[in-house]
Amino acid sequence: MRNISLLILMALITTTLSAQKGYNIGDVATDFKLENIDGNYVSLSGFSEAKGFILIFTCNTCPYAVAYEDRIEALNKKYAPMGYPVVAIMPNNTNIKPGDSLEAMKKRAIEKGFTFPYLIDSEQTIFPQYGATKTPHVYILEKVLVENIVRYIGAIDDNYKDASLVKIKYVENAVDELLNNKEVHLNKTKAIGCSIKI
Repeated sequence: MRNISLLILMALITTTLSAQKGYNIGDVATDFKLENIDGNYVSLSGFSEAKGFILIFTCNTCPYAVAYEDRIEALNKKYAPMGYPVVAIMPNNTNIKPGDSLEAMKKRAIEKGFTFPYLIDSEQTIFPQYGATKTPHVYILEKVLVENIVRYIGAIDDNYKDASLVKIKYVENAVDELLNNKEVHLNKTKAIGCSIKI
């Protein structure tokens, strides 16, 4: 009996650990229902016309995330009309980072003129499912029938410091390939940013 209980416990631990690793390329991504800065709740299933999503875990307080704000807005303006809107999710524990509170998110979105949903993962349940570890951390999802398939994971581009010095636009290249019904040839890069605060 003790051996059976031990086996069950080990199986549960293994399942939990594998769940924490997050998604890989080709996995089906979970939908969610998270609060937006306007007080409404947003789900991927609510975007009936979308072909996919540029899902970005980001925040107000990380200097890397701040450096990318204008580029994230530009991605939404370019690709939302083509069917790939940006959906931004703030994953940090706001007790540790009060500058990432919902009120602070609202203020920042107004200051920067964000045109994309800026959601809060207040229970911190969504970012571990995806496997996000940084801000910013990007997941490009392609909508296939009713499922969202992970096609790219990683960074926005190859230069967080200076947008004018970017040589490879990872996200743009990936979305362009998907829009042209091609495989994403570079589907994983290293996300550069601050660690998500738990």
